[in-house]
Amino acid sequence: MNSIHRRSVLLAGLGAAGAGTLAACTSDSGTAPAALVDPSGPAVAAAEKRRKGTGRTHQVTLTAAPAVLDLGAGITARSWAFSGRAPGQEIRLTAGDTLAAELSNQLPDRTATSLHWHGIALRNDMDGVPPVTQRTVRAGANLTYRFIADAPGTYFVHPHVGVQLDRGLYAPLIVEDPREPLSYDDEWVVVLDDWVDGVTGTPDEVLAELRHGMGGMDMGDGSGSGGHDMSGMDGMDMGEAAEASSSPSGGMSTRFMLMGAESALLGGDAGDVRYPYHLVNGRVPADPDVYRGRPGQRVRLRLINAGGDTAYRVALGGHRMTVTHTDGFPVEHQQADALLIGMGERYDVLVTLGDGVFPLVALAEGKDATGMALVRTGPGAAPRATVRPKELDGRILTASRLRAADDVRLASRKEDRVLRVELRGGMAMYDWTVNGRPFDMDDPAAHPLTVEEGQRVRLDFVNTTSMWHPMHLHGHTYQLDGGGPRKDTAVVLPKRKLSVVFDADNPGQWMLHCHNAYHAEVGMMALVAYRG
Repeated sequence: MNSIHRRSVLLAGLGAAGAGTLAACTSDSGTAPAALVDPSGPAVAAAEKRRKGTGRTHQVTLTAAPAVLDLGAGITARSWAFSGRAPGQEIRLTAGDTLAAELSNQLPDRTATSLHWHGIALRNDMDGVPPVTQRTVRAGANLTYRFIADAPGTYFVHPHVGVQLDRGLYAPLIVEDPREPLSYDDEWVVVLDDWVDGVTGTPDEVLAELRHGMGGMDMGDGSGSGGHDMSGMDGMDMGEAAEASSSPSGGMSTRFMLMGAESALLGGDAGDVRYPYHLVNGRVPADPDVYRGRPGQRVRLRLINAGGDTAYRVALGGHRMTVTHTDGFPVEHQQADALLIGMGERYDVLVTLGDGVFPLVALAEGKDATGMALVRTGPGAAPRATVRPKELDGRILTASRLRAADDVRLASRKEDRVLRVELRGGMAMYDWTVNGRPFDMDDPAAHPLTVEEGQRVRLDFVNTTSMWHPMHLHGHTYQLDGGGPRKDTAVVLPKRKLSVVFDADNPGQWMLHCHNAYHAEVGMMALVAYRG
C-alpha cells in the first residue's frame, strides 16, 4: 500500500507583538495560580552576576534588511539577511566575554523582528523571544542585546518571530574556550540550510499552504500523517495522489509540499517541504564553498543545521570524522563516517585532511537531494555536484550513540520534578501541539510547565505522532538519559519516548519547542517557567 508523507517547514517560532513580562498564571498542575519569575526581575539579575566574566566586551551590529543573495552558479534570491549575506558574518568571542549586539531592523512593510541566541544559557531578558521576554523590534528601530556568554561552544543567532529564519536571517556564533583541550591546526564553520525564499516562493507562502492541511481528506494511523485516516488515498501512486490533492475538488495546492519523503534513520516521514536548493555556507552544489588546506592538516569542523524542515546526513568523502562536541558540549570521542544532524543541532568534529579534492556532502535525509562544499588540499578536478560518497552509508552517528564527557556529565541525583511533554498533531488539520494545546501567543503563560530554581528536572518527551521532532529548550542544556550527551536540541523519533534531565539553574521564562519552524509556528511550543 502506498501512503503519502508530508509535514512542515521552518523554525522561527513566535508571534509579532506583545509585552515582555508576565506575573502570574495557572500552574501546569492545574491547581492554584503561581507567581512566575519576571524575565527582567531580580532573580535573573542575580543569576547573571554569578556568571564568570572576563570584563571584556565584544560589540557587533546585525542589520536585518532586504538583500539580493548570490547562491552561486548564476542563481540569485531576493530575501532578507544580516548585512547583505547569508549566513551572516560569524560572531566569535571568548567564554566569559560580554556580547553587546545591536540589532538594526531595516526590514520592509512594518516587519518586526528579534534576535534569539540559539543554545546560549544567557540571562532571560536577552533571549529574544516576543512576547515572552521582550517586545518585538519594530521596523526602523534598534535594540542592543547585552549578556555574558560563559559557556564555550558552537551556537547561532536567528530571529524568533514568525518564519523569518527561512529568509536567511541567521549567523554562526562561536564562543571559544580559553583553555581549549583539543589540538588542531584550523577551523571551518559549516552552516547547512534548506532554501526556498526568493526562488519558488516565500516562507509565509509555504506556511499558508501547510495550514490548509490535507484539504479535509481523512487520514489514518500508520500512514505517516500524524494519526489520521488516509484510507481514501489507497491504491494511488505518489504522482496520482499529488495530482488529486492539488485539484480544485481537493481544495489544496501542493506547490511546496513534498510527497513521500521517508527515512529509516528518522523513523519514517522525513519532512514536508519541497526545497529547490540545499546550501552549504550559502552556496549551491554546482558552485560550492571551498575550504583550502594542506595534506595532514588537522581541522575542526563546526557543523550547524540552520534549516527549517530538513535533517542532514553529513560526510566528508575519503575521510572519517572524530566527533568531539554536540550542541557546544564535549562528548567521549567517537569516530564516524557520517553524522545525522537535525534542525537546530550542532556538532564539532576533527578530521585529518588527505591530499586532493574532497566533497563535504549534506544529504537531505529522505529527500533525495544534497548540498555540497569542497575541501581542496592539492590539484585535481572537483567532483560532480551530485556526488554521493560511500561514507554516507558507512557508520552513521546520532546523538543517542554518544555519551557526555566526564567533566560535563551531570552528577547522579534524584529528580525533583518530572514533566510530561506529549507531542501531538498531524497533517490533516496541521495542528501540532504540546500536551494537546497549541501555544497561545496572546496568553503565553496560560499553561506553563513550572519548575523551581535548584531542582533536578526530567522532561519526558512522548511523541504520539508519525513525524520526528527536534525539541529545543532555551536557556539550558539537558542530558539524554543514561549518561548521554549534553544538548539543547534533540531528535524525538515518531511513536517513541525520550527522557532528558537538566538542573534548573537559570531562572526565567523559557521556550520549549519543536525546531521544525512550521510545527513551532502553528503551536508545538510550551513555556518552561520558574516559580517566583
